[in-house]
Amino acid sequence: MSSKHGLFSNLGSDLPAGLVVFLVALPLCLGIALSSGAPLFSGVIAGIVGGIVVGFLSGSHTAVSGPAAGLTVIVLNAIEDLQAYDLFLTALVIAGGIQLVLGIIKAGVIGYYFPTSVIKGMLAGIGIILIIKQLPFVFGTNSSELVEDFIPLVNDFQAVTALQSLQNSIEYGAVIIAAVSLLILIFWEKPAIKQHRFLQFIPGPLLAVLLSVGVNKFFKYVVPGLYIDSEDKVTLPEITGFSSLREHLFFPDFSGLGNPDVWVIAITIAIIASLETLLSLEAADKIDPHKRISPPNRELLAQGAGNLLNGLVGGMPITAVIVRSSANINSGAKSKMSAVFHGVLLLLSVLIIPNLLNLIPLASLAAILLVIGYKLAKVSLFKSMFKLGWDQFLPFLITILGIIFFDLLKGIGMGMIVGIVYILMRNYKNSHFFKDSREADESTVHIILAEEVSFLNKGSLIKTLKHVGDNKKVIIDGSNSKIIDYDVIEVIRDFQTNARDRNITVEVINVDNDENASVLN
Repeated sequence: MSSKHGLFSNLGSDLPAGLVVFLVALPLCLGIALSSGAPLFSGVIAGIVGGIVVGFLSGSHTAVSGPAAGLTVIVLNAIEDLQAYDLFLTALVIAGGIQLVLGIIKAGVIGYYFPTSVIKGMLAGIGIILIIKQLPFVFGTNSSELVEDFIPLVNDFQAVTALQSLQNSIEYGAVIIAAVSLLILIFWEKPAIKQHRFLQFIPGPLLAVLLSVGVNKFFKYVVPGLYIDSEDKVTLPEITGFSSLREHLFFPDFSGLGNPDVWVIAITIAIIASLETLLSLEAADKIDPHKRISPPNRELLAQGAGNLLNGLVGGMPITAVIVRSSANINSGAKSKMSAVFHGVLLLLSVLIIPNLLNLIPLASLAAILLVIGYKLAKVSLFKSMFKLGWDQFLPFLITILGIIFFDLLKGIGMGMIVGIVYILMRNYKNSHFFKDSREADESTVHIILAEEVSFLNKGSLIKTLKHVGDNKKVIIDGSNSKIIDYDVIEVIRDFQTNARDRNITVEVINVDNDENASVLN
């Protein structure tokens, strides 16, 4: 089904998708806040702002914004360094302002310079991390003293090493609920369900969550030993009015504007949040069935406004997030109203039904995230990337390993370095065409330069000229070249000088033009 124009033209698809994204975003908002050392409610505030404010301002049809997993360590260290969350909020306000400036000067194009292999590696790496981080929740080992080890999308090994305690602390009620939820989610992907006129409007994750609440209630009254208590369920604060809401909000301390550390943190957040947003934006565009291209500069403006507002009301830094975005796309979203609707649901949930949300077992939410993680890191993706060749597969694989063993940005950086090495290698090999022939009883070597010959090609050309035998004629033809770097001109000049001693005749065609003429003459 194609998407229609207008914000409210696709509500039949956008509302169910927004509901699914809400269910995915809720545990991530809370989890990322906890792992960042920020107040739990700040994660929900960030999700609300990311959904409603950024959702309306963004030009993307599919990307969904929220608390940034890639910034977790930076936020944690920043709060510890500043020793005050209100000072951190001041840095966030400044970071939002910087992002607005980046959008105004149209710095969003930098996102186009990341290869597809790295973007797909980022998606797969996040998917694998997501799967790893959900396992403790699936097995019910997320006790309050260990919950910091089990936060989704925090790239460290605490959760992995803590998995050793699984055999001693498995809660079989959580295992059953997770298994039931997974079965529902898998079954809901079958063609028979998707083709059913009524069932296709019921999101599988919603059904899984509702059934998990019912199963847990059944455990409470029939099999008490399997019952999941509040420690292993969603926990949101109860807000009874505006005064109660103010108690859970935090405000910036603008006396920190003169603190150099605040500015360093602000610049760091602005740069990394912008980069993560641009990469997630392009990744979302790649998995968008309609292949729409989102305007990156407008996205930076939207993110800047969102982060500035978050800083003013106590939220966390936000970016476009591929986990939410992929859930949004896979749920059939057609326009950005699904992102806005997910933000509205987050707001309503904390204002109206926190008690109902607190009934949801984390094991059921973990099952939803497991399925999303698998969709991001399918085995078929690895196979298709391998078939494309090592120049695509190796940057893809290195990006994944870097994300798993280090963090999101280091993984992307490692993948980019490998990708650039391949570009340099291709550039090195493709600097010229070499042909050895005979003309008028004279052995002739033709060297036809490429369209663009830079200093990167200098080594290849030197190697070719070095192996030209004595007493030959060499024709160096730059007729096809639009750009010939000075370093290459210098190599040719040196060869002309050396050729006299080796009885080599050198003919240069269309290389000694314009500013290069004085070099070769």
